[in-house]
Amino acid sequence: MSTVVRLATTPRTAPKLALLGTGVVGSAFVARYQRLQERDLPVPTLAWLANSRALHACGNAAQQALDDANQASPRDGDLPPWAEGEALRAGDIVVDATASDSVADWHAEWLSRGVHVVTANKLGIGGALPRAQAIGRARADSGARYGDAATVGAGLPLLRSLRALVAGGDRIHRVEGVLSGSLAWLFNHYDGMRPFSGFVRQARQAGYTEPDPRLDLSGEDVRRKLLILARAAGLPLQAEDVRVDSLVPADLAALSLPAFDAALPHLDALLAARFKEAYRNGARLRFLGRFDHERASVGLQALPLDHPLCGGGGTDNRVAIYSDRYPEQPLVVQGPGAGAEVTAAALLDDVLAIAAA
Repeated sequence: MSTVVRLATTPRTAPKLALLGTGVVGSAFVARYQRLQERDLPVPTLAWLANSRALHACGNAAQQALDDANQASPRDGDLPPWAEGEALRAGDIVVDATASDSVADWHAEWLSRGVHVVTANKLGIGGALPRAQAIGRARADSGARYGDAATVGAGLPLLRSLRALVAGGDRIHRVEGVLSGSLAWLFNHYDGMRPFSGFVRQARQAGYTEPDPRLDLSGEDVRRKLLILARAAGLPLQAEDVRVDSLVPADLAALSLPAFDAALPHLDALLAARFKEAYRNGARLRFLGRFDHERASVGLQALPLDHPLCGGGGTDNRVAIYSDRYPEQPLVVQGPGAGAEVTAAALLDDVLAIAAA
């Protein structure tokens, strides 16, 4: 007579999903999350969402929680509400839909605890090099996943392609590209006849630029993305290693946002001159980020019409990767690189990939 021994097991707790950031991207995330739920896709339960003012449990009412968080009053206190709220545990997934430096500081901490991090916040791996290195160590030590597809190219298979080449032993010679969807839109539409300032305001109203468009026009956003790509390629670049030619003169950079908006027409003559010079030479203006093993730069360039980065339209990002495998004719990755909806889709793609692992 045989005896069957049944070992007691602890049921595996389903991972929780938490969202930080309830602005444009966070709102788009919630809307897409609910659509995926309606299609019965296996998305983890959205337990809570938070911003700098409030934390709200979602239950079956994510939209109501979002509305409540966005209507919350400013609060006092050193710690944000999500730091004081329900703790995240190993296996849970936190989504960073902010642009917050203080939230990016938590990425390595969460990873070290086994919490998966999915982020559109470029300040984690596109900010200070020590922070990026800490994130890399934490994910390696804990085995937690770091979903960063939304940080560059709004989910285009750009980081994935670059990492796959490196993992396969390919040496990256050079990467250059149109890395800002907002600046792509601007220079795809700017015709040298109508004021450049009008296009900037139109792009801001459409949600292509940051609320303060100087973050786009200064090249700072592109610098962060370039750092993420360079580090993925194995180059430990620091922010100061990247030469940035800003489109914003120093006297405008120091203004308040309303004053800067009023002063935007000061850019018109400068950009008109750059456009006319490029047009006379049969070239087009493109705002590029570029790195190789010797230098890295960000700025406006006039490119010949047959250049691989002159194509595309709208908010398209267009990035050329030169390597041992692609020495002359680069691998080009192209697609929409701006907008809350595509960014939210990239975040949820990473969430689904982690949940399915």
